[in-house]
Amino acid sequence: MSATPPVPHLPRTIDETALLRALPMAAAVDALRAALRDGPDPEADPPRTIVPVEHGQLLLMPAHRNRYAGVKVATVAPGNPDAGLPRVQGQYLLFDATTLAPLALLDGIALTTMRTSAVSALAADLLAVPEAGRLVLFGTGPQARGHLDALRTVRPLTHVTVVGRTPANVERFVTEARRDTGLTVEAGEPSTVADADLVACCTTARTPLFDGALLPPHATVTAVGSHERGSREVDTTTVLRSTVVVESRSAAAREAGDLIPELESGRLDREALVTLAGLATGAAAAAPERPRLFKSVGMAWEDLAVAGAAYEGAA
Repeated sequence: MSATPPVPHLPRTIDETALLRALPMAAAVDALRAALRDGPDPEADPPRTIVPVEHGQLLLMPAHRNRYAGVKVATVAPGNPDAGLPRVQGQYLLFDATTLAPLALLDGIALTTMRTSAVSALAADLLAVPEAGRLVLFGTGPQARGHLDALRTVRPLTHVTVVGRTPANVERFVTEARRDTGLTVEAGEPSTVADADLVACCTTARTPLFDGALLPPHATVTAVGSHERGSREVDTTTVLRSTVVVESRSAAAREAGDLIPELESGRLDREALVTLAGLATGAAAAAPERPRLFKSVGMAWEDLAVAGAAYEGAA
C-alpha cells in the first residue's frame, strides 16, 4: 500500500500590521545591506516584466537568492485615486529556495513601501554626511512618510521641510509628522533644497521638482518616484553635478527616467554610475566635493531580502 503524500502547509499570511511588527525599519535596512554584501550581483536579477492592460499595468518581479525565492505581482491603475482606490496594489509570494514550497503571502504594497524607503535609507547611510539633520521631503503619501521614518534610523534628523502640490495634504502630513516624531516639521518650497543635507523625492512627478543648481555640494538626494522612462523628479543639472548611484546599471538604463536622457545623449557615461553594491562592499566611493544622487527604480532582490527577513521575524 503506497504512503499517503504529506499535505502541504498553507503559506503564512503576513499583512501590513504583521510586517511592521516583524521587521522594524532598521532591521529592513540591515537585511538589504547583508543582501548586497553576501548575495549575487543585482545585475543578474531578471528584468521587471511590465504588461500593459486596458486600465494600467501588471508588474511581475521574481527573484532567487540563498534561502528563498519569491515573486511580486503588482498592478498600477493610474485612474484609481480619482475613485478613492490605491494606484498600486499587489501581493508577494515567498518560497523555500530548495523545495520551492510556498512559505508566506505578504501584503505587496506594505512590502514595497518598506523596501523602497529602506533602500533609500541604506543609500543615505552610505552617502550622506554623518551630521545630516535637515531633510527636504517632496511628497505627502505613504512613500514620503516611509522615507521620513527610514531616514531617521540612519541620520540625526532635526528639521524636515515638506513640499507638495496640495496644501491640505501638506498640512495634514506636517501635523501628523510633528506629532509622531517630535521633530521640527514645516511646509516649504522647492528652493529650500539650498539648505538641505538630505533630499527625498517620493512623487509621481513627470517633470523635475527643483533646480539642481541650488543643491549644496554635500547634499544627498534620493529619487524613488518612478521606474518609467518618461518620468523625472530631478533635472539634468542635478544629474550632471552629482555622483550618481544606482541599484544596477542595466536596470537604470532601462527604467530610470531621471537618467536616461543623459545616458542616451552621452552626457552621462553608464560606466560612471556607481552601484549600491559597490558602496556597500567598499569597492566604490562617492566624491566628497559633489552632491550625491541615488536613483532607485526598485528591484526584485530588494523585495526578496525584506520578505525573507519579515518571514523570519514573524516566526
